[in-house]
Amino acid sequence: MEPVKITIFQAYLFWENVEKNLKNLSLRLSGLKEKTDLILLPEMFNTGFTTNVEKCAEKMDGATMHWMYEHAKAYNCVIAGTLIIEEEGRYYNRFIWMSSDGSFVHYDKRHLFGMAGEKEIFTPGNSRIVLNLKGWRVCPMVCYDLRFPVWSRNLRNAYDLLVYTACWPDKRSAHWRALIPARAIENQAYVIGVNRVGYDGNEIYYSGGSMCISPIGDVVYYKPEDEDLYTFTLNPADLIKAREQFPFLADADDFSIKNH
Repeated sequence: MEPVKITIFQAYLFWENVEKNLKNLSLRLSGLKEKTDLILLPEMFNTGFTTNVEKCAEKMDGATMHWMYEHAKAYNCVIAGTLIIEEEGRYYNRFIWMSSDGSFVHYDKRHLFGMAGEKEIFTPGNSRIVLNLKGWRVCPMVCYDLRFPVWSRNLRNAYDLLVYTACWPDKRSAHWRALIPARAIENQAYVIGVNRVGYDGNEIYYSGGSMCISPIGDVVYYKPEDEDLYTFTLNPADLIKAREQFPFLADADDFSIKNH
């Protein structure tokens, strides 16, 4: 493992306006002042959180995927976030991990938010993935997944960094602030949550609160309100020290998850 630089983009998103969002994201990313290994964007970064799939869904060779590749190549890093993807008549809230060479991996959001109708329109994913970034094992999750600790449990020390990309509303921000540190401490891993800011088309307000929490619960980064583009470094020595000092994962229960 090597030290890794991560950039969180806590962005204002324009409701169901792909062109405007991508233009704003490009403009703001041009302000990056240092090399980074990973740029993390909010959930549905090109539209804001919506179930209007007829208007907002794209194919895997669509404009947003091309935008991700162009920017990953330009900044020589990984760019990651979710967008609505249509495949064979099904819709997915899909996390894309786009590398600078144009290769990519995806994770489909497993826990769909029934209160917003997501469950009736989207198809859930049924498997986790673990990615490699300079020797760090990275496990991506999406928004509502945060409420389900069994799905994110670090069984057999499977990952080092857990990432949640989200559109998490302000009225439930207390839950966000509580659950992300809990996931870091219980899984002895760094946990990053990247959220959006501003109002969406349903007049729901998002107050950001993007953060990175260490395996022992320390705050590496936290930003409530306002757009923010921030880069920080994670050092493997800190992770290793935490796990050696407190080897809690060795005593964890073993279990399996049944896919429905």
